[in-house]
Amino acid sequence: ALGIQTDKLGRIEVDEHFKTAVPSIYAIGDAIDGPMLAHKAEEEGIAAVETIAGFAGHVNYDAIPGVIYTYPEVASVGKTEEELKEAGIEYSKGTFPFQANSRARANKSAEGFVKILADKKTDKILGCHIIGPNAGEMIAEGVLGIEYGASSEDIARTCHAHPTLSEAFKEACMDTYDQPIHF
Repeated sequence: ALGIQTDKLGRIEVDEHFKTAVPSIYAIGDAIDGPMLAHKAEEEGIAAVETIAGFAGHVNYDAIPGVIYTYPEVASVGKTEEELKEAGIEYSKGTFPFQANSRARANKSAEGFVKILADKKTDKILGCHIIGPNAGEMIAEGVLGIEYGASSEDIARTCHAHPTLSEAFKEACMDTYDQPIHF
């Protein structure tokens, strides 16, 4: 009735600034295309308000994590190996099992691993994937790395407290460009 357009699934169509076909109406989150994630909607809401206020609102969709709250947890951000292969992007892969992480073993929760995907030439992190304890919390380091263009070496050379689960993230980064020290 107002002139707002929807796609075939009933989602509201918006431009890159979340504006609908009606100039004074914006839409975000579950009402528009994309994954139905509360944290994605929050980022879109902030970007929409920034745009309305005259600033440059932006959402980097490559840096929106997905988490499955199971046991073990599963978390992912950025590209998968399949997406990189399909796009013809050469990449390096580093992995590190929680079985080799002292905190995971001490907590009797050592299932799973961390996997890091980085550009073969530049070492820029392209994807991070975690299956294991606290994956939903640990993925934030990967989000930060992707958002700011970090290399796997940048994270590998950053001090991580010991003993922590996040050391597995560091070790996977070490495996991406060189080799881990605890496996």
